[in-house]
Amino acid sequence: MDGTVRRGRPADFDRLETLQSHLAEPAPELLAAGNLVGTVFVSVDARNRPVGYLLAVDGDDACYVAELVVDPAHRREGRGRGLLGTLFETRPSGTAVTVTVAPENGAARSLYESVGFEEDGRRPDYFESGDAVAYRRVCD
Repeated sequence: MDGTVRRGRPADFDRLETLQSHLAEPAPELLAAGNLVGTVFVSVDARNRPVGYLLAVDGDDACYVAELVVDPAHRREGRGRGLLGTLFETRPSGTAVTVTVAPENGAARSLYESVGFEEDGRRPDYFESGDAVAYRRVCD
């Protein structure tokens, strides 16, 4: 991977909106609130241009990965893994990190499993398109 991960900035918003269009069920209102309701990390290319982002929302004792997307031209470069790694590093030990994924999204499921997430059940009718698989990982 030739990019780095940093916190999102207001100047990134237009690019993040474009990236969000690659999600099956985007939440524009959540991204718009981004840093107000959670944490936004971006994976950037050599020109410091965002090519992926992770939006996490913290709860009382857990953190939920609400959105994670990488530009199709930059997939398979370790960017999703880098975004998740940064999230894990910034959360206190013992924090549970959760995420929900469409059952048919094999690439996302493989990514989450490869960084230590374990399946934590199914959520019927979670997405507009149907069920979700819930994953959970506790930070070291």
